[in-house]
Amino acid sequence: MPELQVNGSTVNVNDEGFLMDPQEWTEAIAVELARIENIELTERHWDVIKFCRSDFAETGKSPGVRRITKVGGIPTKDMYSLFVGGPGKLAAKISGLAKPTGCV
Repeated sequence: MPELQVNGSTVNVNDEGFLMDPQEWTEAIAVELARIENIELTERHWDVIKFCRSDFAETGKSPGVRRITKVGGIPTKDMYSLFVGGPGKLAAKISGLAKPTGCV
């Protein structure tokens, strides 16, 4: 199983780089996962990440783009510019969550 080293701690990730245990997530891990994806996190990224984490805590599922835009109030255009190449997948990954249902 692949591992990710962050600030002297080791966390397990799957073959696609998603955390195996969402409870191990920290902001430092988010920064490292974003760095791996060539994303420099801005306050707007953190808005999405905080929504994803909160929604996961309530529902037990990773929110997809539709839920993030409709319930989280993040415009679709913003999602695609913040998380280029797969907004639902990248938002979930950086938020320490599993890949949302329906993401390729």
